[in-house]
Amino acid sequence: MSSAAEDLVAACRLLAEAGLSPGSSGNVSLRVEDRVLATPSGASLRRVRADELSIVGLDGVPISGERVTKELGMHLAAYAARPEARAVVHLHSRTATAVSCLQNADGEDPLPAYTPYRIRSLGAVALVPYAPPGSAELTAGVAAVIGSSPVLLLANHGSLVCAPDLTTAVDLSEELEAAAELTLALRGLPVRLLDRERAWG
Repeated sequence: MSSAAEDLVAACRLLAEAGLSPGSSGNVSLRVEDRVLATPSGASLRRVRADELSIVGLDGVPISGERVTKELGMHLAAYAARPEARAVVHLHSRTATAVSCLQNADGEDPLPAYTPYRIRSLGAVALVPYAPPGSAELTAGVAAVIGSSPVLLLANHGSLVCAPDLTTAVDLSEELEAAAELTLALRGLPVRLLDRERAWG
C-alpha cells in the first residue's frame, strides 16, 4: 500500500505543477483491490504527503485517516459504475470550471468537436447538473452518467475524470483543460466542427 500511496502523491504533484489545482482545491483517489486511497479534506495537492492519505472501503467505511474528503462519494460512484477504473481525479481547474459555468442546451456536450484529438482522447463529455459539493445529490448526478462517460464537467464546480490508472487520469485531466481553453478561445466565433464519427477516417 505504501507504493500506491507514493504513486498517488506523485500524481498530485504533477497536477499541481500543471496549474490544475489552485490552493487546496481538488482531490485524487486510487483504487487498490477493495480499498480506496484518497487525498484528505482541505489538502493542497502540491503539499499532500503519503501519511496523510485516507483509506476507505469501497462501501465508504473509513479504515484510516482523520480527514476523509466530503467529495469521496463521487469517487466511489465512479468505481462502482466502472469496474475497470483504478483512479479518479476531481479538479477545480480554472478553464474547465469556467466552461462548466456556461449555459448549454440539455444533453449537449459542453466541449465542441473542434479537433480530432479532443474527440479521440475525451470522447463524449457529460455535464452533471449543479448540486452542492459533497452532497448526495451530486454523487447521484455523477453516478447517473459516469458509466457512459468517464470524463465529466460538474456544473459551476469543476471536473471529474476516471481512468484505468493514475497516469491516464492525469493525462485526461490535462487534455480536458486544454479542450476547455480552446472552447473559451473560440466562443462566439464562426467555427468549423468535425463530424465525431468521421474525424479519424
